[in-house]
Amino acid sequence: MVGKDKPTFHTSHHVTAATTFLMIGIIFSTSILFVFTLVLNQNHTAMAQKQQLTGISFQIGNMTFSHHTASVNGIQMHYVIGGHGNPVVLLHGWPETWYAWHNVMPALAKNYTVIAPDLRGLGDSSKPPTGYDGKTVAEDIHQLVTQLGFKTIFLVGHDIGTQVAYSYAAAHPTEVKRLAVMELTIPGFAPAGRMPLWWVVFHQTPDVPEALVQGKEMMYLPWFLHNLAYNPAAITQADIDEYVSHYSAPGGMRAGFEYYRAFPQDAIQNQNYSKTKLTMPVLAVGGGYIPALGGNITMPTVIYGMKILAQNVQGITVPNSGHFIPEERPVFVVKLLNNFFSGNSSTETSK
Repeated sequence: MVGKDKPTFHTSHHVTAATTFLMIGIIFSTSILFVFTLVLNQNHTAMAQKQQLTGISFQIGNMTFSHHTASVNGIQMHYVIGGHGNPVVLLHGWPETWYAWHNVMPALAKNYTVIAPDLRGLGDSSKPPTGYDGKTVAEDIHQLVTQLGFKTIFLVGHDIGTQVAYSYAAAHPTEVKRLAVMELTIPGFAPAGRMPLWWVVFHQTPDVPEALVQGKEMMYLPWFLHNLAYNPAAITQADIDEYVSHYSAPGGMRAGFEYYRAFPQDAIQNQNYSKTKLTMPVLAVGGGYIPALGGNITMPTVIYGMKILAQNVQGITVPNSGHFIPEERPVFVVKLLNNFFSGNSSTETSK
């Protein structure tokens, strides 16, 4: 009986082993298929979400705008457009999206075609691993403007959007009729003795900010929206939710940090561009009171920088506003831009 049992045991053992390996193979293959399907579905979902945005109209105030996506410079760029007349391109800053301009867009759209893109990597635009320097992002915007059929534009930038706007104007000086920039220390053109801000150094550190901030975007981003504003109530919780929802999406925070990591490259580009001063009229605008920078601002660094980079600069310090001027003082900004774009020699507005 013992002799007969051994072959049975070995046969059973081999069958069991083969079955086990087969089951492992099936589970492994199924897992790979599941992961592949999940990634594919996520990609399709992202694509579907972008496609769903395209052409959708919506109201801000009593003006109609619409969402669109364009293929530019190797990426998909989301932008909002509305109004009629000469084109005004509005470039947002960090940690924001096109939505940073929502308080000024309706009034501007009465006289202009307003175009507000999501910069590369931000909002609903593509999030590539590279290309966050001013020259590259300006080329994104230039290709968008060209696709829309405009040869000359009024151009406005805020925060990192100012770097992009300056790069655009320097690369295409005959295509920018007037340039308005707000609230950025131009890389390579900081006032002497200006110490780097802690968050600039932090954001430039490779990988660490992403690791520390992941899952804490609702804690991290509002710090800036509150502490750089003279009137933080101007940026509502609904506004904060809008920004955080985009920056907390996969790749959103990393893309934002990449703009800071590009500052050294921007500085080199700006030094090269500075050899030829801008000749179009330039309006440089800074906030008059920023709590995180110590309160009163006597000389906004954007005015300092632009006076070096351009021949014809008007500098305005906005009273009762911090860093987020389009949201804190939208009526003031609309009057300022309307006067500037119309060629009015005075940019005075009601305080």
